[in-house]
Amino acid sequence: MKRISFFASLLLFTSILFAVVSCKKESDFITDSSAKVQFSSTQVLFDTVFTTLGSTTKRLMVYNTNSQKIKISSIALASGTASPYRLNVDGIAGTHFTDIEIEAHDSMYIFVKVTINPTSQNLPMLVTDSIVFETNGNTQDVDLLTWGQDAHFIIADTYTQNLPPYKIVAHEGQTVTWQNDKPYVIYGYAVIDSTARLNIDPGVRIYLHSNAGIWVYKGGCIKVNGVLDQPVTFQGDRLEQYYQDVPGQWDRIWLNEGSVDNEFNYGVIKNAFIGIQAEILQTSMGNQLLLNNTIIKNSSGIDLLARNYKITSENCLFGNSGSYSAALTIGGDYQFKHCTFGNYWAYGVRQTPSLYFNNFTADDAGTVTAKDLNALFGNCIVYGNNDNELDFEQSSNAAFVFKFDHTAIKTTLNTSDVNKYAFCFINTDPAFILPGENNYQLSASSTLINAAVFNGVTTDLLGKPRDADPDPGCYEFIPAK
Repeated sequence: MKRISFFASLLLFTSILFAVVSCKKESDFITDSSAKVQFSSTQVLFDTVFTTLGSTTKRLMVYNTNSQKIKISSIALASGTASPYRLNVDGIAGTHFTDIEIEAHDSMYIFVKVTINPTSQNLPMLVTDSIVFETNGNTQDVDLLTWGQDAHFIIADTYTQNLPPYKIVAHEGQTVTWQNDKPYVIYGYAVIDSTARLNIDPGVRIYLHSNAGIWVYKGGCIKVNGVLDQPVTFQGDRLEQYYQDVPGQWDRIWLNEGSVDNEFNYGVIKNAFIGIQAEILQTSMGNQLLLNNTIIKNSSGIDLLARNYKITSENCLFGNSGSYSAALTIGGDYQFKHCTFGNYWAYGVRQTPSLYFNNFTADDAGTVTAKDLNALFGNCIVYGNNDNELDFEQSSNAAFVFKFDHTAIKTTLNTSDVNKYAFCFINTDPAFILPGENNYQLSASSTLINAAVFNGVTTDLLGKPRDADPDPGCYEFIPAK
C-alpha cells in the first residue's frame, strides 16, 4: 500500500508540475488582441507566368515586432487546395498551417509559388488569391496576384547522341505557319527539317528555355515575317523584370544551307548565347540569309556567327555582346548596308572586337582550309568601348576581298588603303544616345549626321525616311520639330 501511495503521489506531483510548466509556456506568448504580425509587403506580385510551367519562387517576410513571442494560429490560402498557389512555411509545403510560432523581435519566411492552368485566352489573365493569417483573434491577409498566359508549348521528344534534345516542328516537305494567336514556348530545340519551311507571322512572340534553340536543318527554310509595328521576338522564357536584359538565357538560332533563302524581317533576337549561327554543313545550295530591319543584342557570346555563308543585310543592329557583335568566318559572301555593329558590353571584360572576319579555319592538327571571302560594308558603323573594334585574319590560299564605304570605324588598324576604306570615318565618335542599353540612335551632336551616301536604302530601322544625305548606321537622325 505504501508503494502504491508513493507512486500515486509521484504521479500527482508530476501532473501538477506539468500543468504549472504548461501554464508558464502559454504565458510566454503575447495574447493581447492588439498584437498582430507585420509583413514585408501586403501584396506578392508575379510577372507574366506561362500556363502549366509554374513560376519563380517569391518570398514574403512575416515579422513579430512585439516584446514576447507570438503564435499564429492559422496560415492558409483563401482558396485552399483549389488554389493555383502553393506555400512553404518553415520548410513544409502546403496550403494550410497551424500554430506557427515567431520569437519576440524575430521574423520568418514564407515562400510562394504558382502554376497556372491552361486556358484558351491569348491575352494575359489576372489570377488572384490571398494568404490569410489568424492571430489572437485578428484576421490579416496578403494578396497574391499573377498575370498568367497560355502558350503553344514545344517540348523536345527526341534524344540522339551528340545532339541536343529536339522536336521536329516542320517535317520534310511540310510548310508550317506559326500564327500570332498566343506565344510559343520552346524546351529543347525546335527543328525545321530538310525541304521543310517554317513561316512566322507578324507579332509572334517566341520564348526559349535555358539551352533551347531553333535549328533549320540543311535544305530547310525559315521565314520571319515581322513588320514595323509587329516585330517577331525571340527571347528567354523568364518574364520577370529582373530577366529582361540578362544575357545567355537560351542557346541560338542555327541555320544550315537552305533550299531557298532564309529570311528575317523585323525580328528582335535578344539574350541568347549566340543570336544567329549560319553555316554550311556540306555544300552550298546557292541560297542566302536575308537579314533586314532586325535587332540582335545582348548575346553572352556572339550576336551573328557566320561560317562560309552568304548574307545580305540592311538596317540591322548587332548590339552588345560578350564577344563579337558579328564574326564572319571561313570565308563567305557578305553585304551589309546601313548596319550598326556596336558593342558596349557591361557584364565583364571583352577581349574581342565588335566585328571580325577571316577566310580560313584550322583543325587540331594545324591543317588550314581556306575559302573565298567577299565582304562589303556600306554606310555602316563599327564602334564600341574597346580601343580596336575591327579585326581580320587571312589565308593566301583563298580570295580575301573586303571594302568599307562611308563607314565609321573605331580601330587601331592601318586604314590608308582607299580601295578597302573609301570615305570612311576613322575613330570618329558617333555620339550614340545610350549605347550601354543598346540605344544606338545618333544624338543631335553626332558628326556622322548626313555623312553617308545614298545606296538605295530609303528608310531606317524605325521606318523613318532617309534623305539624299543619309546617316551611316541603322538609324537616321530626324531633328525635333
